[in-house]
Amino acid sequence: MQIYNTATHRKEEFIPITPGQVKLYACGPTVYDYFHIGNARAFLFFDVVRRYLEYRGYDVTYVQNITDIDDKIIARSLEEGIPFDEFAAKYSRAFLEDAAALGIKPPHHQPRATEVMPAIIDLISQLVELGYAYEAEGDVYFDTARLPEYGSLSGKRIEDQKAGARVAENTLKRNPSDFTLWKNSKPGEPVWESPWGLGRPGWHSECVVMSQSILGQTFDIHGGGVDLVFPHHENEQAQAYAISGKPLANYWLHNGFLNIEGEKMSKSLDNFFTTRDILTQHSAEAIRFFFLSKHYRSPIDFNREIIAESERAIDNFRNSLSDIDYLNLPADEGYLQELESFEAEFIRAMDDDFNSAKAIAVLFDLNGRIRNQGLEPSQRQNAARMLVRLGSVLGFFQNLAAELSSSLPDLSIQLIELLIAYRDQARADKNWALSDKIRDDLAALGITLKDTPTGCVWSHKE
Repeated sequence: MQIYNTATHRKEEFIPITPGQVKLYACGPTVYDYFHIGNARAFLFFDVVRRYLEYRGYDVTYVQNITDIDDKIIARSLEEGIPFDEFAAKYSRAFLEDAAALGIKPPHHQPRATEVMPAIIDLISQLVELGYAYEAEGDVYFDTARLPEYGSLSGKRIEDQKAGARVAENTLKRNPSDFTLWKNSKPGEPVWESPWGLGRPGWHSECVVMSQSILGQTFDIHGGGVDLVFPHHENEQAQAYAISGKPLANYWLHNGFLNIEGEKMSKSLDNFFTTRDILTQHSAEAIRFFFLSKHYRSPIDFNREIIAESERAIDNFRNSLSDIDYLNLPADEGYLQELESFEAEFIRAMDDDFNSAKAIAVLFDLNGRIRNQGLEPSQRQNAARMLVRLGSVLGFFQNLAAELSSSLPDLSIQLIELLIAYRDQARADKNWALSDKIRDDLAALGITLKDTPTGCVWSHKE
C-alpha cells in the first residue's frame, strides 16, 4: 500500500508501527456552526480510509476530536447570549447528527478539548521547562527558533514569516512565527487555572494532547484538510518534536480544497453551504459519490450539474440491484473466486494512495455486468454481490434493504395482510399468545389492527 506523505512530499509504502494495527487521528470540527460541505470532504474521506484499512484486515483505532473551546466559539456564544459550553454542546450534537446522516461511522474515540485541560496544561509546562516555550504577560508562546525541525511539514521557513505579513504583529513574541500555547484571560471569557494565571489553551496544543493520550507518543496516520497543514499541523508536529524528538505521526494525509462553481466558498460570495443544507436536496450517497469520484488530494468543484450526475449514478446502482432482486438472492459462498479480478483491481486502486476514483470505475464495470442480459443469471447475481461488497468498503449501500424495499410498496401491503391472515388462523386455533404477539409486533411498526364483525382492518401511522 502506497500513501502520499505530506511530511516527505512523496508516496511511500505504508508500514504501520505495530504489524496488523493502525492508529489513525483526523482533525474533527470546531463546533461554532453547522459544518459546511467543504468540511464534509475531510470527514467522508477519513471515514473511507478507516473502512478500507479495516477491509484490508487491519485492527484500526480511529480518533477524531471535537474542538469545543476556541475564539470563534466564544465570540458566537457571546453573540447569542448563552454560555460557551451550552453553545458548543449544541453544535457538537449537530455535528454528530449530520455526520450520521452522511453515513459516517462513529470513531472509536472522540475526545473534546475541555475534557483534557489538565493534560494540556501539563504539556505546556513541559515545553516551558525544556526551554521550547516562554511566558509573556500571562500568555505562553512556543519558541520556533529553538526547533530545527520547525517548518519541515509545510515547507515554510521561519525567516519567510515576517511580522504583520499574515497576522497582526504581536510585540510579546520573540519571533513572528512563534505561536500561542496559552492565552491570558479576557473579561467574559471562560478560564482555567494554570501556572501562568487564568486563561485557556491555544488550538494547536489541544490536538497534540487528544491524539497522544489515546494513540501514544507517535502514531501511524494524522490527517485533515490541506488548509490545516500550516499552521495547525506544523505547530502540532513542533510540540511533539520538542517533547520527545520524535514526529507526532509517521504519515500525514491531507485532502484537497473544495470550490463552489469555480469560486472559493465564502459567505461574502453567497456560496456557503452547510452539509445540513445540502442533505435536504441530495442523498448522502450522492454526496459521498461526488467526493470519492475525484482523487482526495485533487481540488474538486461543487456544482449542481455534477451532484445531479452523482445522484443518477447512485440510482443506476440501485436500479440494477432492484432488477436482479438483490435482497432475495440465494446464498452463494463461491462467488468471490469468479470475480476475484474485479476485487484485485479495486484493491490495486485503493492501495495506490486511496484512489477512490479508480475504485469507483470497478463498481461501474460490475454494474455493467449485472445489466448484461447475455450472461447467465448466476453470473449477474454474483456481480451484484461483489458490487455491494466493494461498494460497502467506500461507504455505499448502508441502507440498501430499506431503499430497495421502498420501491416495492405492494409487497409491503401483501406482507402485512399475510401476517393478519396468520393471526386470524391463530385466533381460530385459540392460540391467543401467537395472536397477541403478531398484533403487538405490528403495533411496534406503527400498524394498528382493529377487529370488526366483518374481519380485521388495519391502519398505518407514520
